[in-house]
Amino acid sequence: MRVLMTADTVGGVWTYALDLADALAPHGVEVQLATMGRLPDGEQRAAVDCSAVAGLYESGYALEWEDDPRDDVDRAGAWLLELADELRPDIVHLNGYVHANLSWPAPVVVAAHSDVLSWWRAVRRTPAPASLARYRDRVAAGLRHSNAVCAPTQAVLDDLAASYAFEARCEVVPNGRAARATARVAKEQLVVGLGRFWDEGKNVAALQRIAARAPWPVLLAGPGSPLGRISSEETASLLARASIFVSPARYEPFGLAALEAAQAGCALVLGDIASLREVWGDAAAYASPDDDEAILAAVCDLCANRDRRLDLAARAQRRASRYTPEAMAAGMRALYTRVLAQTPVAAEAVA
Repeated sequence: MRVLMTADTVGGVWTYALDLADALAPHGVEVQLATMGRLPDGEQRAAVDCSAVAGLYESGYALEWEDDPRDDVDRAGAWLLELADELRPDIVHLNGYVHANLSWPAPVVVAAHSDVLSWWRAVRRTPAPASLARYRDRVAAGLRHSNAVCAPTQAVLDDLAASYAFEARCEVVPNGRAARATARVAKEQLVVGLGRFWDEGKNVAALQRIAARAPWPVLLAGPGSPLGRISSEETASLLARASIFVSPARYEPFGLAALEAAQAGCALVLGDIASLREVWGDAAAYASPDDDEAILAAVCDLCANRDRRLDLAARAQRRASRYTPEAMAAGMRALYTRVLAQTPVAAEAVA
């Protein structure tokens, strides 16, 4: 089975695409990856070279959620259709929405990771402005024209229903991440937060506001943060040392950083939102993302209470074992197969 998959290079979608391609390969699924937005950097191209991605096709077209991207999104759509004519995929896997409303030669699976209207509702707590009406209409059209929609949590699907009145052909396929093999080091009295500092949804800035009052040092890494962007190896090393990981998110569809932290043996303090409750259940401490004092209290409690900290870390590590690339790939492979079976022309072509 050949899959044409889209991705951007900004955040978790890139990691998701490479992890999924690697995990799908044993299932006989070949992934051809087409990127938009910022071009892959050297580290990302090296990661592709070491992955099971069969081909990388790069473009600099603006992403559908960026400011006024309409013309670029249309040009990207024409480019993607040309790629599909050349590659003849059995499945088109879009990690976005708008391009599902094109005349594809194969069935289309949309993987929902996030969207602007749901972000706006969660972060700004107000109705989306009129300026987003065209974005809303194009996303809704893409959802309607897809053959299937999947998301890493039911919370994301609920957001889509609320934002775009769309509920049909939906399925939850949780994200997965392989635990990193790192040298065993003793846990330190260290609190870590990761994320794009400018993203109000990630709300990493809340950690900076409480850092001076926390009992232990607080280290923040990610684009725009005090430590800045760090490599995947540096991230793994930091999480291996940290005892507590904090993600006070207002909007987080799944949370790969929290998963990596749990795999590294960190106790989790998370924003009290539906998606993170769904993923972590009783394996984390929660605090209102809009209440700095509640976030600080949760951190102080774990710093002071060793038994609770170790218990939560163990719970999180066990819970993390659910979210593997193998489980993610099995879910996606099954979804692809069902979509093909329900699309007679595509099924005949594969046969």
